[in-house]
Amino acid sequence: MSSVSFVKIHDSTERSIKEGISKSLDLIGYSFSKKNATIVIKPNLCYYWDYTTGQTTDPRFVAALIDLIREKISPSADISIVESDASAMKCKYAFRILGYEQLSKDRGVRLVNLTEDPCEFVQIRACGQSFRFMMPRAVRQADLRINTPKIKYTVEKLGITCALKNIFGCNPFQKKSLYHRRIDETIVALNKAMGFNLCIVDGTVVSGVQPRWLGLLMASTDPVAVDAVAARIAGLNPVRIRYLNLASREGLGTLNFASHGERLEYFIERYPCKSLKNKLRKRTNDLLAFTGMNKKIGL
Repeated sequence: MSSVSFVKIHDSTERSIKEGISKSLDLIGYSFSKKNATIVIKPNLCYYWDYTTGQTTDPRFVAALIDLIREKISPSADISIVESDASAMKCKYAFRILGYEQLSKDRGVRLVNLTEDPCEFVQIRACGQSFRFMMPRAVRQADLRINTPKIKYTVEKLGITCALKNIFGCNPFQKKSLYHRRIDETIVALNKAMGFNLCIVDGTVVSGVQPRWLGLLMASTDPVAVDAVAARIAGLNPVRIRYLNLASREGLGTLNFASHGERLEYFIERYPCKSLKNKLRKRTNDLLAFTGMNKKIGL
């Protein structure tokens, strides 16, 4: 069972976010090592939608994290923010439009387009299949890899995207749509190849039926547990999400988690559900979990 923390903040100032991140890490007993001289941060920059849509990581969230890292490790810590080009997105535009170019100047950190970063090929077996990926140098050489994803309900077959899916963006190959035919297995394989050490979820503004302020900061060293929690928050049963089950079987983490901090139900009740059906499912499953029943009801 993996520890996952839940912290509630009331505004999106960098000070509040920094305090929230610090508290979320304390709740899971995580501390930064001064040996981690080289750090990469992977935000969710899936397209040109800014943070107010709930689709991309707020640059103030990353700025607050950078300040905390330099306070805990070293003022001169070598930090890079990484992302890659996609079929419908170019990093050079996303970095500028979404506020990361200005963040880079303000905090003195590098912006790395993994598609342009020197790479070497790696061979990975996952889910009984063989995968060949390009491993970017920035990710490969980092002492500490931090994943800062968003919680996003999706109408696509994945159901929910958060920690594990965010690492899909570390694949430097631009035409990522070619992997969609076996997307579940690819997500698992990429996380095996480029495993990140820490996940801190930006759940300040979330997407659903509409963007909504949720004020959630969540931390864990287990990306599977994080995604299991994200599924529950969005009204889904993590057991029914294929890539989560595959990731658990491949040893990337566990679907079972121990919560620390705020009540998980607080965030479940406030997430902008896609439908009344989802809200009823969440409330029913929460009641069953509370009463100790293992069987889940699918409405």
